[in-house]
Amino acid sequence: MKRMAASNVLIVGVKGLGAEIAKDVVLAGVKSVTIYDPEPVQVADLSSQFFLRQEDVGKPRAEATLPRLAELNAYVPVRNLGGQPGQEISVDLVKGFQVVVLCGVSLKKQLEINDWTHENGVYFISADTRGLFGTSFNDFGPKFTCVDPTGEQPLTGMIVSVDKDKEGVVTCLDETRHGLEDGDFVTFSEVQGMTELNGCEPRKITVKGPYTFSIGDTSGLSDYKAGGIFTQVKMPKILQFKTLRESLKEPESLITDFAKFDRPATLHAGFQALSQFQEQYQRLPRPRNAEDAAVFVKLAKAIDADADEKILTELAYQATGDLAPVNAVIGSFVAQEVLKACSAKFHPTFQHLYFDSLESLPDELPTEADCQPIGSRYDGQIAVFGRKFQEKIANFREFLVGSGAIGCEMLKNWSMMGLGSGPNGQLHVTDLDTIEKSNLNRQFLFRPKDLGKFKAEVAAAAVADMNPDLKGKIDSKQEPVGPATENVYDTNFFASIDGVTNALDNVKARQYMDQRCVFYLKPLLESGTLGTKGNTQVIVPHLTESYSSSQDPPEKETPVCTVKNFPNQIQHTIEWARQDFDSLFVKPPQVVNSYLSEPNFLENNLKYSGQQKEQVEQIASYLVTNKPLTFEECIVWARLQFEEKYNNAIRQLLYSLPKDAVTSTGQPFWSGPKRAPEPLTFDSNNPIHLQYIIAAANLHAFNYGLRGETDPAVFKKIADEVIVPEFTPKSGVKVQINDNDPTPQNDGGDSDLNEYLKQLPAPSSLVGYRLNPVEFEKDDDTNHHIDFITASSNLRALNYSITPADRHTTKQIAGKIIPAIATTTSLVTGLVCLELYKLIDGKKNIEAYKNGFVNLALPFFGFSEPIAPKKDKYNGVEWTLWDRFEFKDDPTLKDIVDWFQREHKLEVSMVSQGVSMLWSSFIGKKKSEERLPMKFSKLVEHVSKKPLPSHTKHLIVEVMVSDEEGEDVEVPFIVVFL
Repeated sequence: MKRMAASNVLIVGVKGLGAEIAKDVVLAGVKSVTIYDPEPVQVADLSSQFFLRQEDVGKPRAEATLPRLAELNAYVPVRNLGGQPGQEISVDLVKGFQVVVLCGVSLKKQLEINDWTHENGVYFISADTRGLFGTSFNDFGPKFTCVDPTGEQPLTGMIVSVDKDKEGVVTCLDETRHGLEDGDFVTFSEVQGMTELNGCEPRKITVKGPYTFSIGDTSGLSDYKAGGIFTQVKMPKILQFKTLRESLKEPESLITDFAKFDRPATLHAGFQALSQFQEQYQRLPRPRNAEDAAVFVKLAKAIDADADEKILTELAYQATGDLAPVNAVIGSFVAQEVLKACSAKFHPTFQHLYFDSLESLPDELPTEADCQPIGSRYDGQIAVFGRKFQEKIANFREFLVGSGAIGCEMLKNWSMMGLGSGPNGQLHVTDLDTIEKSNLNRQFLFRPKDLGKFKAEVAAAAVADMNPDLKGKIDSKQEPVGPATENVYDTNFFASIDGVTNALDNVKARQYMDQRCVFYLKPLLESGTLGTKGNTQVIVPHLTESYSSSQDPPEKETPVCTVKNFPNQIQHTIEWARQDFDSLFVKPPQVVNSYLSEPNFLENNLKYSGQQKEQVEQIASYLVTNKPLTFEECIVWARLQFEEKYNNAIRQLLYSLPKDAVTSTGQPFWSGPKRAPEPLTFDSNNPIHLQYIIAAANLHAFNYGLRGETDPAVFKKIADEVIVPEFTPKSGVKVQINDNDPTPQNDGGDSDLNEYLKQLPAPSSLVGYRLNPVEFEKDDDTNHHIDFITASSNLRALNYSITPADRHTTKQIAGKIIPAIATTTSLVTGLVCLELYKLIDGKKNIEAYKNGFVNLALPFFGFSEPIAPKKDKYNGVEWTLWDRFEFKDDPTLKDIVDWFQREHKLEVSMVSQGVSMLWSSFIGKKKSEERLPMKFSKLVEHVSKKPLPSHTKHLIVEVMVSDEEGEDVEVPFIVVFL
């Protein structure tokens, strides 16, 4: 970030592509952004330049763009370089900038500017988009140092031995692979014996196996004893860039789609020929004009005789095209390259990029007449798809689920495309969230003045302002999607839309929406990002598998005992602190409230819980023995918590497992991943100790509705006066060492339980009294939540001599914050919209669709055809997850059982709906005779003992059936319409 803050960036040309680059660079934060484009705004610019409005037509483009661009980030000054209409950029104007980006500038001009930047140490990027085609070129000079080529976290792991010889083979702890590659560099810490390795200069490694690697000659070092951690060291990589002049002759390209291996060479000639055509005729080839295309193809073939004529013809046809989704893909890609130039983080593109999405063209290609400009804001899109298809786009009805980072970008693209703006078109957006400060760095439709308002409403208003055709066409809702809102998003709602786009941030909601789309047979567009990585998936009824058909491997869980007794990484102590937060401030107040409000709570709940004593003890503690009346008592409580957690508990653990303990094989117990802890002695002058007391006391006070305090002097004074009871470790306390060991029961039996039960006040004596459980909220810096977790985790880290983490890192891990950056979000959204064109066209060929994977750090693009749905069979009939049996008019159960027997010779053995088993062949004659003749809706109400909600129009039913041989057969689900 520091290097970025010293960079001044110049962006030349702010049509749609330049606006996209500028938006992402301003959001990311550089020292300053300057834009240059003195040409007057034309109506067609509104096809994709989302900072311009109808009333800007005729004004200089940069001047009209400036105010809306500048308000994205108060910390980045945005300037206009001025200039007169018709005045091209010149070398004199680019002096004084660290990075220069040229958008849609002629090849002649690019060469002139690049010759100068290459000589003068200025980073150069040029980019252009033409309809469904896009390109970019980088020249970061003859010697560019890239500090962190991948952006991945350095690998680290524990080691158990280092050979003392010429090879120096290092062996890692047996359960974890090291993940290193030949040529990586590592350094070490905490090695005993061979201490010369600790903090050594990075050593180059050779991989010997998944758990071993060699670090070269160690014969001159001391003997290895035990322990140690290796950490990968990121080594800088030096890149030599060629100038554009040299690169035109010998291009090096990043392949964006391995299915189009020969495409870069064709487009390399094509984009050069476009510049020549423009120079000769002072205009671009006309949309779908065969005469212009023939002249253009000839020019391109003169540059490269092998260039593909079909592709070149399309490039000529689309030369005047200007599509928001393509600008989003190329623009955000280039913006990330700008940030690479400024920060030296991540690997720059070497050096050309060519991209196209010709699959997005409609199956029925438009005619030349259909593509002529009509003086509308959609001319840039009409040039590619034609007027007829533009009407299809305008009358499409789409449902956007979520309007956070991806949602904002999606709406911006849709408003430029004119999606849903026609007489029959409609957009629906839902998001239950309100806008928070941390959203502003990537959710670019929101401004500081919108804090606290509903995202869906603000986003809808913002894009209707971008394109007034959408006024009254966007319906924004606050009801989240889920089983609870099926009365809002019901059959009629789904019947009124053509498709769904997910812009969600969790898998559960994605799977729910996927299920609904499968049920209502609607296409679904799915995407997600994680830092610089992004993916897109397109789901088409009957054509592709659904989102839920494939799943990511489960996340690696940390073993419980590691967190409880043997932490060795800061992640473990943060997880422990997060659990401690719940067990101090969330769960006990909830249990107390249940005890006070639910009749017979103790009898009903504790009978089965096996933790009777703990729960009753907890209620007694929070309601009687430790119930504070003043804030001072909260400070005393916090001080005693400190003693209990960071001193007594550790002394008890070391008493049960002393530092010199050995395992059954005679190995020292405290070795390898098990670090022996040290108890902490409270010191009010230690900021971490005091921070814990402040946060814990304030949260405890919140539980009881007492007023908090933040003056450290108050806490210091009281905490130092607390008399801490003497602690003696108990003998015979068992410690769970492995997750597979039984959980030790160290309790005092039932005699204590009755003691505690006697202390509890009757709920009737406290009518209306309730505690306030804390609701974890990571983004409010005044609520002490992250402060407590940071202090609690760092104290435990001090117990186990683990390096503590700062508040920011702790917040990221505890809040499970997934890093989101504007560039990836925007690029992924562009790819999704290129698939949306195909869905609007109603393509029936699976090969036309693409699922995308990108990693902007590397950079990497990969596309694959979606997977077809899995086929099952019953009695020779093939079916997939998209098929179902439908029964109308609320039939009886007998009707359904007989129908399977009559139509398919299948014997039904069980019928279930949701969690209720409605009938099975073994429920007994009496029940069977009672249930078979019942109407289906009555049967469900009878078994579940609950009336069906009034909005229920259908039920989804599962059946188990067998064929005539008695073999079980898989069949589709059943829909019973009521």
